[in-house]
Amino acid sequence: MPKKYVDIETLKYILYDIHKLKNSLARERFQDHDMESLNLFLDSVKEFSDRELYPYFKEMDTTPAYHKDGTVLVHKQVEKVMQQSGEMGIIAACFNYDIGGLQLPFIILQAALYIMESANNNLPGYAGLTGGSAELIVEFGTKELIDTFVPNMLSGKWAGTMCLTEPQAGSSLSDIVTKATPTNQGFYKISGQKIFISGGDHQYSENFVHLVLARIEGAPKGTKGISLFVVPKNRPKSDGTLEYNDVMTVADFQKMGQRGYCTTHLGFGDSDDCRGWLVGEEHAGLKQMFLMMNGARIAVGRGAAAISMAAFRASLQYANERPQGRKLTSTGKKNPSEKQSLIIVHPDVRRMLLLQKAISEGSLCLVLLASKYHDFETTATSKEEKEKYHLLLEMIIPIVKTYPSEAGAESVDNGLQVLGGYGFCTDFVLQQYYRDIRIFAVYEGTTGIQSQDLLGRKVTMQNGKGLELLSAEILKTIAAASNDIDLKTYATILGDKLKLSQKVLGHLLPIAKKGNYERFLADANLFMEYMSIVVLGWLWLEMAVDAKNALKNGDKKYSETFYESKIHTMKFYFKYEVPKTNALSESLMNNEEVTIKKDKEYIL
Repeated sequence: MPKKYVDIETLKYILYDIHKLKNSLARERFQDHDMESLNLFLDSVKEFSDRELYPYFKEMDTTPAYHKDGTVLVHKQVEKVMQQSGEMGIIAACFNYDIGGLQLPFIILQAALYIMESANNNLPGYAGLTGGSAELIVEFGTKELIDTFVPNMLSGKWAGTMCLTEPQAGSSLSDIVTKATPTNQGFYKISGQKIFISGGDHQYSENFVHLVLARIEGAPKGTKGISLFVVPKNRPKSDGTLEYNDVMTVADFQKMGQRGYCTTHLGFGDSDDCRGWLVGEEHAGLKQMFLMMNGARIAVGRGAAAISMAAFRASLQYANERPQGRKLTSTGKKNPSEKQSLIIVHPDVRRMLLLQKAISEGSLCLVLLASKYHDFETTATSKEEKEKYHLLLEMIIPIVKTYPSEAGAESVDNGLQVLGGYGFCTDFVLQQYYRDIRIFAVYEGTTGIQSQDLLGRKVTMQNGKGLELLSAEILKTIAAASNDIDLKTYATILGDKLKLSQKVLGHLLPIAKKGNYERFLADANLFMEYMSIVVLGWLWLEMAVDAKNALKNGDKKYSETFYESKIHTMKFYFKYEVPKTNALSESLMNNEEVTIKKDKEYIL
């Protein structure tokens, strides 16, 4: 196993210097916390990850979760990590004091989970989903539901899940058929099946609190007829004991990656004795679930960013240790009598490593930006401030979920290539990262769904106000970079790409206005890629501006090499990634309709 799986220095730089954590701590909700205590918290999470997560990473892949005798059997570390995540306050981190929470900034929780996922991406999801499920109950549930379920979830004693997908529906939630039948006893009878339920069952939790989307009998068709229910595996009795609630674990899906993170098929009500309790109002389930969904999409981006970082550290270590070939001389020839060079001196290897660095660190910056917007929205003191950060967060959420997942897979692929043939062998960890990250482009809405959300909903919401606000943030960085002679060229390039995005939208939006929505959204994936490159270019330029100022001012917080590396990676990103927008814009403004099915089929 590589010596280093995460770059803590870069994490803290982005958290403290780029996203200015001090500004978050100035808000009333977080006034009990200071930089020193939060730094100690992150250090403790790193020590915990070193000890209890990273050493078991490969083992959880070679001894995966599996189904036997009606339950799922998982690695023993699941028990320890769930328990200690409760004891350390990781599950309860962002909850209010009055229900046992720590009232930590969301951005700090994301930084902590990022460290854990870099160490072992099989484990943090169990605790993360439990916290997300508890959040839904707290936000929309009755006091009785909160008192019954939440304390044991925040302690890590009970686990939580969200149950959306069904065999016949996939991502099309309007087609779910799980049924909720009212009774006169305060609960509903639940019947149906859910698939791909992460962390849905295992031997180490006393109970599983499932948040289930179901349709009450007689409800309207489509998404407007969906309600949300708490459906525990074992229902609590008045005396504090538990009884089986007719929730059966049908199977555990065997996967190519994340093999230690169980993914279950659940059956509800096979014996007509599965009870569920309504959360909030009838028919508001999908709207309520989206409270958790935005957090879940940030979590997906965070997990992919963590895997790409861990893969980068592994391939960087290999490149610094592996001798092969010799550096070209000024004659264009190699001297075979010379000692072999380490592969890190070869330009093509350096290109792949710089791509990994640009994607992994840029993805982390993006995830923490979304987390900061989340904190600013939830702690806003005026209607205008709340709307601003709500719109900014909504605008970037699809990118936060998608870019780290798609570009992260490319990053890990390049990392595997750095190792050559060894990258394909199980002796080295890159192949595991490659398998693990592939699911992230599918989790919580595929890339296609996120892309349609970005172009079809987020760009057009409130007549483009979200895009206008995001553009204004980007322009602030462009203005700052324009004042530096060395960065001015890059500021101009980014400004041109921002203008080009308006030209692209000027071509696409009239198509939607004519009612041809299929054509409008046909190339939404390309628009997602375009905007992702622009947003990441913005974040890298922001880091370069900060690093350049630090060097000018003689800031010794980080080394000169550290600051120079940020500027150099920005230059790499603008040379190799930003120009891709030209080809993307050309395709987006091309009027050929080659992916839309016609009456007469030619190819597929």
